Amino acid sequence: MSKAEPAATGEFSRPYRDYLKRERRSRLAVRGSQAGLLVVFLILWEVLPRAHIVNPLFTSYPSALIPTFIELLKEGPQQRSILEHTASTVFATVVGFTLAMALGTLIAAALWYWRMLYRILDPYLVVANAMPKTAFVPIFYIWLGATLSIYGMSLAISLFITILIIYNGFQEIDPNKIKLAQTFGASRAQIFRKVIFPGSFPTLFAALKVNVGLSLVGVVVGELQSASIGLGYLIQYGSQVFKLNIVMTAISILAIVSVVLYAMIYLLEAAVTRRR
Repeated sequence: MSKAEPAATGEFSRPYRDYLKRERRSRLAVRGSQAGLLVVFLILWEVLPRAHIVNPLFTSYPSALIPTFIELLKEGPQQRSILEHTASTVFATVVGFTLAMALGTLIAAALWYWRMLYRILDPYLVVANAMPKTAFVPIFYIWLGATLSIYGMSLAISLFITILIIYNGFQEIDPNKIKLAQTFGASRAQIFRKVIFPGSFPTLFAALKVNVGLSLVGVVVGELQSASIGLGYLIQYGSQVFKLNIVMTAISILAIVSVVLYAMIYLLEAAVTRRR
């Protein structure tokens, strides 16, 4: 049998099969360790308050979250369903990071196209990104009102870091590719469309992954300040009436929302990568 026959029949060499087995075992070990850490955390969270090692008044219990969630599902004259609160937070988050990505990409493209504009705005972008955005919550509330201030906070927290990440991604494109396009007579706009933007897809998805968390933080911060609906409002309400079950339930749902949004971006990235 010739050496080419195993490849033709779809068979792999023994070292390669061993490598695949090691990789599979490594992935299973990582997933198992992650699941184990979560289980240990939940067990400690349940046991320590019940043993009064930590004060249960401040931490609640995992076993109390499901009854609280079921109770919060009910609607009444003065109580919205927790699903409505969750939908409000998710919608504001999606709007916030969509706006941040669209504006951030456009501004980063303008900064790449006009280098003088970047040199002028660079220190302002750095300072704006470094400033604590939560200090602007009262200002946004006065300027934009109770509802729009939530979107304003989401956009403010994620926009400037988006601009810096995407612009740096544009700058990291191989200069030899740009020179090759220039050799064929491509204009600066054509270089951006054909070389810079397509080559920056990994950076764009990295910015998306960062944005989804930052936008969610901005929405929750805005809801803590002024909203009458949303998971941030539930956290604020639960802390005011000292019902930690409500607070922990809202925080747990926020964690689930974060995982789902990140997973959606990951799946989108995988689909785009396969297509490319």
